[in-house]
Amino acid sequence: MIDTAPAPTPQARPHSGQSEQPPQQRVLRRFLRNRGAIMGLVLVATLVLLALLAPWLAPHNPNQQHRGQRLAPPSAEFPLGTDNLSRDLLSRLLYGARLSLGATLLATVVIVLIGVLVGALAGYMGGLVDSVLMRIVDTLLAFPGLLLALAIVGMLGPGLTNAIIAVVLVGWADYARIVRGVVLSTREQPYIEAAVALGVRPPAIVLRHVLPNALGPIIVLASLEMGALILTLAGLSFIGLGAQPPTAEWGAMLDQGRAFFQRAPQLMLYPGLLITLAVLGFNLLGDGLRDALDPTRGE
Repeated sequence: MIDTAPAPTPQARPHSGQSEQPPQQRVLRRFLRNRGAIMGLVLVATLVLLALLAPWLAPHNPNQQHRGQRLAPPSAEFPLGTDNLSRDLLSRLLYGARLSLGATLLATVVIVLIGVLVGALAGYMGGLVDSVLMRIVDTLLAFPGLLLALAIVGMLGPGLTNAIIAVVLVGWADYARIVRGVVLSTREQPYIEAAVALGVRPPAIVLRHVLPNALGPIIVLASLEMGALILTLAGLSFIGLGAQPPTAEWGAMLDQGRAFFQRAPQLMLYPGLLITLAVLGFNLLGDGLRDALDPTRGE
């Protein structure tokens, strides 16, 4: 007797849209689901926008003195009042954002470039080059960063440019260590050996095949370190080693308002609040990027 029963149909596998999503979409989804990351992004974007639009938003020249308006209360002409030298406080805060955030961004870019270059060179070359460069990194990491920056600025002299140089000389070591670790873990991979066999030059191998693997950790570290850099540069200005008067910079404004804290606390309150918001924004953004870029983190 012929069996006429229909053949069993294979069970359809459940469709999973998440598994078919490109990695970039999964990272973006994890980031957008993180409320803290969104809050940090909003804070940072708002401060950056205020800094960029400062020439159009500021009601006065930040260094212009208005006779008879010393420590004036908020008004239509001076929305946040004036400082001890009769300068509009709102204008100085807006222009101070340009200088504080701009100096932090510049320092971060230079730090990343130096750290990536040193880390890639140490990891790919190995041997004596690796040993020498890593001993320099270990020496820098052995000292507290702020104290080392203070010592460097003390030798170079006060000024915002020298303060940026100091934080750059101190801050690149962390990036070099991260990039070196990525290079060491990838240089023995088959695709790297294939590129070497094909005659691809070492700089091209590092740029095309090695450094992309370090992009995520570098972005996370940079976003987290920018908050620390803002604090460091503001701290150097607060003690007179960073931006010098009459420059509108948040740390310098804190220092200038210190003598009038009891009479006009807003001279320290406003720049201190902006520094706090900037640091909080970068920290939240960095935490969100770290969680979103973590390949072991589920949806």
